[in-house]
Amino acid sequence: MQLVLAGKYIGAGIATVGLLGAGIGIAIVFAALINGTSRNPGIKDTIFPYAILGFALSEATGLFCMMNAFLLLYGV
Repeated sequence: MQLVLAGKYIGAGIATVGLLGAGIGIAIVFAALINGTSRNPGIKDTIFPYAILGFALSEATGLFCMMNAFLLLYGV
């Protein structure tokens, strides 16, 4: 029984590594937004919705990883 519990904790820890990738993805999206706006301020209204879309997709992958970790801890 203790081996199963240890496996659940290890699996949940490995599943949360995806949150690191989501954080890096969000940082890259907003760094590109700042870079693009500083190069051409007039295009801000055009690229801002794409930045929000990129943020949402990056955040969704992080939430899926966190959901998998919670399912491993409490669902199995």
